[in-house]
Amino acid sequence: MMYKGVECQESFYLFAKDGNFRRTNYMLQASKPFDNIVMFLIAANSMKLAMDTYYIDVDPESIEMRISAVIDYFFNIAFTIECVMKCIALGLIMDEGSYLRDGWNKLDMFIVLTSLTDMLLAGLVEVGAFKILRLLRTLRPLRVISHNVAMKMIVAALFESVGSIFNVMIVVLVVWLMFAILAINLLKGKSMACSLDPYTNGTKDKCNNAGGSWERHDSNWDDVSQALMTLFIVSTLEGWPDVMLNSIDSTKADEGPKYE
Repeated sequence: MMYKGVECQESFYLFAKDGNFRRTNYMLQASKPFDNIVMFLIAANSMKLAMDTYYIDVDPESIEMRISAVIDYFFNIAFTIECVMKCIALGLIMDEGSYLRDGWNKLDMFIVLTSLTDMLLAGLVEVGAFKILRLLRTLRPLRVISHNVAMKMIVAALFESVGSIFNVMIVVLVVWLMFAILAINLLKGKSMACSLDPYTNGTKDKCNNAGGSWERHDSNWDDVSQALMTLFIVSTLEGWPDVMLNSIDSTKADEGPKYE
C-alpha cells in the first residue's frame, strides 16, 4: 500500500501524492535494496571514521588527507540525497507520518545538517567553536539504529528501563554509604605516608627531617565523599589491590604504614 501512515498531501507544497516524481521517491526509499545501500554506506562511513584516527598528525595538504576529504564529500552528498528523498516522499514535519515526526529521523537530519555545515565551512572559517562540528561526525554510526527495527526495540527498552535502573542505583549508593561510614570509623586519618620511603619514615617528624613531605593517599577513607570514591574504585576492580594493601598496612591516625 502506497503512503501507508503518511498524511502529507503535498510535500514542500510542490510534490503531490499522485505525482510520478513523489511516487518514485517513495517506492525507492521504501525498497529493501535502497535500505541495504544505505546500511552499506553507514558501515563504510564508520570504517572511514575509524581510519581517520590514524591521520591526526598528517599534513592537511597531503594526498591522504585530500583523498579523505573527497570521501567525506561523497558520504555527505549520499546521505543528503537519502534525507531529501525521504522528505519528498513523506513530507517534512507538518503532517502525521512526516519525516521529522519520527525521533530517529530527527537524529538523522541533525547529523546530515551538521555534516553539511562542516563541509561548507571547511577552509573558510577556522573558529574553534566550529571544529566541534567535525566531532559530531562520530554520531553517524548511530544512524544504523533508524534503519534496524531490532535495534530500535533494544534502545527503546533501555530508555524504558532507566527508571528501574535509577532505583537500583539508589540502593547501591545506600549500601556504599553504609560501608563508607564503617570504613571512616575504622580507617579515618590512617591513609598518610611519607613521599620518600613510607615504611622507613613512619612518622611525620621523621619524614620532614628526611626531606620528604607528609602526604595522604589519593584513595583514602577520611570523609564520606573520599570513602565513596574509594569504594567505587574497588567495585570497578581497577586499582583495588593498592587500596587493599594501603589499608592493610595502615597503623594509627597520622602515622605511617607498617608492612602488613
